[in-house]
Amino acid sequence: MEQQERDRLQNLQLEEKVEKSKEIIREALKRFGPEELCIAWTGGKDSTTMLWLYCETCRELGRPLPRAMFIDEGHVFEEILELVNRVQKAWEVEVALVKNRDVSDKAENVGDLINVAALNERNRREVEKTGFTEEAFPFEPESYVGNHLMKTVAMNLFIEGNSIKALSTAIRWDEQESRVAEDYFSPRTDPDHIRIHPILHFKERDIWNAIHKYKIPFCSLYYLGYRSLGAKGSTTKNSDIPAWEQDLENTPERAGRGQDKEEIMAQLRALGYM
Repeated sequence: MEQQERDRLQNLQLEEKVEKSKEIIREALKRFGPEELCIAWTGGKDSTTMLWLYCETCRELGRPLPRAMFIDEGHVFEEILELVNRVQKAWEVEVALVKNRDVSDKAENVGDLINVAALNERNRREVEKTGFTEEAFPFEPESYVGNHLMKTVAMNLFIEGNSIKALSTAIRWDEQESRVAEDYFSPRTDPDHIRIHPILHFKERDIWNAIHKYKIPFCSLYYLGYRSLGAKGSTTKNSDIPAWEQDLENTPERAGRGQDKEEIMAQLRALGYM
């Protein structure tokens, strides 16, 4: 997509952005149906807004809601789990909990060393893909190896095991520079599937405007100053004021995330990360 068209879409009014997202969702449902389409839900502001858009669109069409996939990377905020449980019940969402237990079961705590040789064949191959050559790595869900195994591999195993042909994610053009060139429908290989990105054109401010206007539930951590939520051990808050009251336009959204991961985001995405 040309930059001029991305600029146009990002400058739409909120109601127009909502309608554009619903247009993408309608096309996704037409192409894949609820059985072959899955919604990646993290419990964060973006993916919960995307899930709301799916709920609204499916209600308008009289169609069942595709199931959601929640990845447990091994160190999840309790506040996120509370939000997911609450919304799941209120919106009657079928949620598949996804976890790479072959990795997580070998560590009692974050930081524990995991021997590569102790992993199953699939995970050993996945470690090789990252270029990691040491005998052991620390169990850290947002490290290079940890992120790949606990998020991307867990996701791919779910896609492969459930005949998923399309995965909808809540990435945005303005969120991270490695995502700027994404399209609404983006093919992936290994495994073969289509990534669907219904809210690419939303800006961070739009997300909060939508949340407040449409009364979309959100995690309580945002009240405390967190702006972007990742693993519990590597996420800090940006401020002591609620996320939506901060200077969203002139300060980095993901400054509270583990910056080692931010610096290698392009590499992680090349391995299949969202």
